[in-house]
Amino acid sequence: METITFMREIPIKKQADVFIAGGGPAGIAAAVTAARMGAQVFLAEKGQCFGGAAALACVPAFMRFSDGEHFLAGGIGREVFDALYGPDTDYTSVEYPVNAEKLKLIYDKMIMESGCSFLFDTQLLDVQVQDGHIQSVILKGHEDLFAVTARIYIDCTGDGTLAVKAGASWEKGDGEGRMMPATLCTLWNGIDWDRAVVELGKDPDARMLEQAFRDGVFTVKDPSLPGMWKLQGPVGGGNIGHVFGVDGTEEESLTKGILDARRRMPEYEYYYRNYLEGYEKSGIVSSASVLGIRETRRILGEYVLSEADYEKHASFPDEIGRYCYPIDLHAVTPDAEKTQYDEAYQKGYGKGNSYGIPYRCLLPQNTDNLLVAGRCISTTREMNGSTRVMPCCFITGMAAGTAGALAQDCSLRELSAEVLRNALREQGAYLPE
Repeated sequence: METITFMREIPIKKQADVFIAGGGPAGIAAAVTAARMGAQVFLAEKGQCFGGAAALACVPAFMRFSDGEHFLAGGIGREVFDALYGPDTDYTSVEYPVNAEKLKLIYDKMIMESGCSFLFDTQLLDVQVQDGHIQSVILKGHEDLFAVTARIYIDCTGDGTLAVKAGASWEKGDGEGRMMPATLCTLWNGIDWDRAVVELGKDPDARMLEQAFRDGVFTVKDPSLPGMWKLQGPVGGGNIGHVFGVDGTEEESLTKGILDARRRMPEYEYYYRNYLEGYEKSGIVSSASVLGIRETRRILGEYVLSEADYEKHASFPDEIGRYCYPIDLHAVTPDAEKTQYDEAYQKGYGKGNSYGIPYRCLLPQNTDNLLVAGRCISTTREMNGSTRVMPCCFITGMAAGTAGALAQDCSLRELSAEVLRNALREQGAYLPE
């Protein structure tokens, strides 16, 4: 491949105490928290709204906020839950449908009232780093390039883009580099919910797939179908179909993947209309403009949270929160054999059970002024199947924002776990003694 040398002088457009890349649930939690604690915060979001997968990829549901007894995503997660569903809503359900437009307004209000500075349509391009210390980030606005400097940087990109460019170590996919499939989420209308089968935490929409396979409905015989979530009126949000072999960090793979997903989506429309009761008059109104990505990089931190920690409901002296979503690994190919985690997911994690997430999982190796939060925190692949979902992103994002605000007069690794945990408790984090 031929190369060119590209050099130019660009302005430092923003100077902040804390810089945050990404405005999904982790980025929102980090930014609002740090700004409320008095830090000067600048957040860059490549889309034109906050919310990440729920807003941009139309992911139709939040997974569990609680362990069935305790509200685990306390603080920012609780604020979002109360604003979206009401403070008197039962918080012990395993799933909650997302009203994306209402959620966008909630995020807008939280960010703007916090005093956080931000820009949409602004993408991270590169990082200037020396000996593990980030000196500045290079961003692309709608047309122009500019730099931002900060004391602390927080990667909430989901893909670990900032951390990788800063020299952090990382892993991606299984032992062969294969990742969970993506999904093109969709919005449907014309659903008769009185007749449609709805079972929270299960996948009832897959019940007629084998017959549809025999009838030749699908070009890809994918036996897994997360299904449809009831939104409002006759409207539903579809987490339907898998796109296999997609690498969410490569534009060529994403291009091929979303084209494949759109091409095959009419097959699912036919399936729902002709095989499932309640959907006879339903149809796809729109599809998301981006794929829903379940898995890319995992940044290697000072501690790698593992399935062994999950199994023993681990606690840590430096834990910044606790969570409980069952390990949820979507098969990397349509014909993959079931694993131990498929049955474990259906069984659940057990009422009142949770595992701790150490602060060290937010501290990437080979860096000194960088934190990670959200989907790319330091875990094994199996454990990432639990920590990747949005309520857990609130937990790690709030912790990263708190640490960033507290570490203005010390290094991130010098920050006392006790000081950090006390500050999180004051903001509503679930941290039992």
